[in-house]
Parts: sequence; structure tokens; C-alpha cells
Amino acid sequence: MAKSSLKQIEKDEKRILEELAKNANKSINDIAQSGGFSRQKIWRVINNLEKNNTIWGYIAVVDEEKLNKKSYILLVKRTNKPVEKKLINQIVNRELVNEARLTGIEFTNSFFTHGIYDWIIIFNATDIKAAKGFVENFNKLYEGYVSEIHLIEKMFSAVSCGITNPEIEKLNEFFKI
Repeated sequence: MAKSSLKQIEKDEKRILEELAKNANKSINDIAQSGGFSRQKIWRVINNLEKNNTIWGYIAVVDEEKLNKKSYILLVKRTNKPVEKKLINQIVNRELVNEARLTGIEFTNSFFTHGIYDWIIIFNATDIKAAKGFVENFNKLYEGYVSEIHLIEKMFSAVSCGITNPEIEKLNEFFKI
């Protein structure tokens, strides 16, 4: 395949991904129309992007408050202790996520980072008591591997997953004196 056609394929994929990132619920017809592509091309590109795990899945951006949930951020700093293979397997197999789900904790994001903190977990819980219970269990599971941990309650989402909160005007309430 010619180099220019590979570049064009990558460019087309990027345009399609940008459209899906704006609204994953957008129909193939709408994406084809806005991008100037055929429906068949859109379907084929999306199918390939799903197969090669460029697209992991699709999600609705939901207001946690309307589900009677609160969102929390857990900032974790590791010790220098080498992580045992068993613990790595638990992380990879998502055992913490599965156990947390049984107590009503729902992970929304989990990042391993380079910087002050090594792991950032964003999760939903019914209240601060449930969130703190999760943190206690987290500390027990990773005892000896965690040097610092901070729990933060999210107060308001202005933007989530690149989408502006449709009730952004409520942000005014946070700045009233």
C-alpha cells in the first residue's frame, strides 16, 4: 500500500474518531454525512477500530446526582517496595473493581500515572461513608505498597468525557458568597 494512502487512512480514522468522541450515539449516516464518507466506509473503519482496540467501548455521560450517587477521586502514592506478582495479577484481573462493586462502589476511571501520584481512581459511591469504607479496604489490600492516599469528593462536573455539562449554569452556585 502506498505511503500516502496509509496517511489518508489514518487521517480518515482520526476524523471518524473525533466525530465519535463528540457524540458516540451519532448514527453512521450522520458521521458519513458530516465527514463526506460513505456509510460503508464509516462502518468498516469503526469495525476495524473496535477490532484493534482503538475504540474500547461506548459510554453515556450520566449525572451521578440523578442516580443518588456521589463521585470521588482517590489519589495514591506508592512506596518503593517492589510489587509482588500475585498483587499485579489482582490488579490486571480487576479483583478490586469486582469486590468494590459488591459494596456499591462503581469505578469510572483508573489511571496509572507518572508524577506526584502513581494511581488515580475515580469512582461513584452512595455517600462519603461508603467511599471511606472503600478506602479502608483499599489500604488493607495494598498494605505496605501505599505511602500516601487522599480521598477527594467531586462537587460539580463542568466537563465530563469532553462533554460540557448541560446544567453548567449551576456552577454559579459554587461561587456565591
